[in-house]
Amino acid sequence: MVKVYRVTSDADQQFIERLADLLLEQEGPLAQKEPYASEIRNQILATIQLTQENHSNAHIFVAEKDHLLVGAAFLNVAISLDKGGHYIWLNDLFVHKNHRNQGIAKKILLKVIYWAEQRNIKGIELETGINNEATKALYNSLGFYDIVSKRYGFRF
Repeated sequence: MVKVYRVTSDADQQFIERLADLLLEQEGPLAQKEPYASEIRNQILATIQLTQENHSNAHIFVAEKDHLLVGAAFLNVAISLDKGGHYIWLNDLFVHKNHRNQGIAKKILLKVIYWAEQRNIKGIELETGINNEATKALYNSLGFYDIVSKRYGFRF
């Protein structure tokens, strides 16, 4: 049985370490090799710690199966003029490769949607690869729709 829940600020360090290991898997094979692995893992740990701060707008939901973390969603709650209130930017949705095609991503998304509805959040936005048909099918099955845009970024 898969249990999906939001990570709260009382998560212990052992849990946070397990979560960091799961999220490191998302980064791909290159991230698993030194010297990159330690640096990326430390960055993930620092990010998880930021979500634990009292007034953080970032949240993590996890899927656990047989006491093993198998999936996670990382999101931020922001405010949108277009939506007329709060909305979620879904930064990441990840299911470990050994646990895919079991409905886990869908369970995580349904939990996020329910959580958002309970807080009067107006919508969820995300980005996925243009050729990622399986992921697009999942999002469409839950009522997500395409938004045509070009995303830009800037890094300090």
